[in-house]
Amino acid sequence: MLKVKGVENEISTKQGFLSLLTIFLLSSTALFYVYTSFPELKEDEKAHLKLPLDIQDAKNLGKLLESYKNMYYFQVLTGLFTTYIFLQTFAIPGSIFLSILSGYLFPFPLALGLVCTCSAIGASLCYLLSSLVGKKIVLRYFPDKAKSWAEAVKKHKSNLLHYMLFLRITPLLPNWFINLASPVVGVPMKPFVIGTFLGVAPPSFVAIQAGQTLNNLTSSSDAFSWNNIILLCAFAIISIVPVAFKKQINQKFE
Repeated sequence: MLKVKGVENEISTKQGFLSLLTIFLLSSTALFYVYTSFPELKEDEKAHLKLPLDIQDAKNLGKLLESYKNMYYFQVLTGLFTTYIFLQTFAIPGSIFLSILSGYLFPFPLALGLVCTCSAIGASLCYLLSSLVGKKIVLRYFPDKAKSWAEAVKKHKSNLLHYMLFLRITPLLPNWFINLASPVVGVPMKPFVIGTFLGVAPPSFVAIQAGQTLNNLTSSSDAFSWNNIILLCAFAIISIVPVAFKKQINQKFE
């Protein structure tokens, strides 16, 4: 019986990895299509059409996209949208620079909506992929962190939405780990998605605001001034106030 179960698990794991590979290839194809639909670039511009790895890359890409935005608005918007979701889905670093670029290229309300939507969609896809193949990866490479977080999730079971909001606002856990480990430690999809969409808004607010002065930045850390850090702390406190006073609030309305 155990042997059969082991074979079934092995088949399930293989199917999961095949699904992951298929989704990755399809996503890469979609991303490639978006890039190929971009207008013909000059030779000196082609080097700047790449994922930004530092603030200088972001500046170069921002100037390039800004010069084409008026005539090719949809392509620029779609390219940023697709790339952001791709990075979030496969837990690839670099989305902070795309958040800054959003603030540089688009009006603040559109940029904030774009970043929050991309973050929620990409994180949800990462969650779904992790539910297929992530358990062994998380437990193998992050056993202690996964165990401690599973205990924290259990402790906050009745307040998971507020807990997810708090985690997204603060840097206590990296977002890529939250996306990968959430289905493994028992975070349901609904509070995960809502908590992500709303919780990424405050730090995205800071990054987008910084993007409006992109040319003056020397590193991504410049976006987080003391005023912005205090603002994020205030949002973090607000996110857990309902939990802290839940008992008193319930008694008041009973």
